[in-house]
Amino acid sequence: MTVKKVAVIAVIAVLAVGLAVFAYKYDQANKEAQRLADPKVAAEQQVSDLVSQVGALVELPSSEVPTIATVTDKSKLNSQAFFKNAQNGDKVLIFTQAKRAVLYRPSTNKVIEVAPLNIGNDAQSNAGTEKDNTDENNTP
Repeated sequence: MTVKKVAVIAVIAVLAVGLAVFAYKYDQANKEAQRLADPKVAAEQQVSDLVSQVGALVELPSSEVPTIATVTDKSKLNSQAFFKNAQNGDKVLIFTQAKRAVLYRPSTNKVIEVAPLNIGNDAQSNAGTEKDNTDENNTP
């Protein structure tokens, strides 16, 4: 083989590999766009992913889908013992039927706190106290 033939074959091989990578990336982008087109499906996928991550670290109730909250202002949660080690960006998984809450830090992939959840009559007695600053209102 001459150098010209080897160069042509190398260029064709590089183009073929580039085309295959492009086709794969294009297909992945289309799948992601379809998933994001339906916000409900996207939210369900986020909850499922988070439960899988936390479930690998600690045993979680399997009979229910948790409500997810995000700590957005740690300073407003200082009065609550559950949040004493919380940081902004931490996730709270709230299992209302199992009466359990889990504080999870995605940045380090660690469970920070697990506590029983007091809801019902206790929620009314806590109604006059300082509100937390999470994305959801029903936190431990």
